Amino acid sequence: MIIPHDPMGNTLKAMDLITERHKALASNVANMNTPNYRRKDVSFSQYLGAYSDPLETNLAHKMGPSPISVDESSTERIDVARELSEMQKNSVLFTIATRRMTSLITQMRTVINMGNS
Repeated sequence: MIIPHDPMGNTLKAMDLITERHKALASNVANMNTPNYRRKDVSFSQYLGAYSDPLETNLAHKMGPSPISVDESSTERIDVARELSEMQKNSVLFTIATRRMTSLITQMRTVINMGNS
């Protein structure tokens, strides 16, 4: 369960969501020549748009157990360049989230060290 004022928990949930999106994008590239394969994606705006609600609750209400959505209306072939570009953007988001988590851990260490002195 995510706590509204829990930056570490929120960052961890964001990292999980970014990871799920990366899996979906990789699946698209891997199945680009599979007949009748439908493109998969994870839309961050669906989950982060109403940030006042806990992210976990939004995920459960909107998507059920999996945040990966399948575009059933799409009949176009998968554009590998687009998928790779989206994977690169996703990697940047993960790097930002990782740096945020590192910063939070550093802050916790500082507080602990100040308490021990």
